[in-house]
Amino acid sequence: MESQKTYSKMFLEIVGGLRNLIKEEDIKTGGKLPSERELAERMNVGRSTIREALRSLELLGLIETRRGEGTFLADFQKNQFVDVLSGFILQQPTSIRDVRETRKIHEISAIQKICNCSTLQKMPVWNGFLLKIEQHMCIKRIDVIREMIVSTGNRLSLKIWMLLTQYSQVPYGVEMTVEEKNIIRDLLSALVIGDEGKALTSYFNWSERVEGERGEE
Repeated sequence: MESQKTYSKMFLEIVGGLRNLIKEEDIKTGGKLPSERELAERMNVGRSTIREALRSLELLGLIETRRGEGTFLADFQKNQFVDVLSGFILQQPTSIRDVRETRKIHEISAIQKICNCSTLQKMPVWNGFLLKIEQHMCIKRIDVIREMIVSTGNRLSLKIWMLLTQYSQVPYGVEMTVEEKNIIRDLLSALVIGDEGKALTSYFNWSERVEGERGEE
C-alpha cells in the first residue's frame, strides 16, 4: 500500500502533468480531457491513482465528470489555490504541521455545526454509516469525515479541506480498523442526538489515533 506521503507527492505530480497536458494540447474551459486509461499511460501511474486524483480535482471544482461522456475542464487555469498551497508546502516543509492543524479546524467546525442543527442531525447518511459499522462493512476514513464537511453545505470549506487532506500526509484513504469503527460509532451516535461534547471527544480520540500512524518528520 502506498504511504500517504507518496500519494501526496503523486497527487502533485498528476496535477502538474494535467496542467502541462492542458497547455500543450490547448484544452479550453469546457474541453474534454483524455480518458483515465490514457492519462494513466501518459503519466505512467495506475488507473486507480488517476481516478482518486481526478475525484479530488472534481470536488475542488477544477474538472467536471459527465456520466457517459467523459471528464471536462472547468476553471482549472484560473484556480491558484493548488499552486499557492503546494508552493507553501514545498518551500516550508516544517509547515506541514500547520496544514494538519488547519485541516482539523474544518473538521471540528463541521462537527459543531451538525451538532447545533437538527436538520443536519437527521440526515440519513449518519445512520447509513452506523449500519455499515454494525454489519462490519468496509468504511474508509475519508468517507465519514468528508460527508461531515459536505453536509455543512460550505463548498469553500470542502475545497480547502480536500487540498489540506492531500498535503497533510495523514493516511485518510485507508479502511478503518475495528477499533476505529467503535470510536466513529460513538462520534456518529453523538451527531445524531446533537451531543457536541461527546462528538468532539470521540473525534479527538480518533484523530490522535490516526495522526499517530504517520510518524514524525
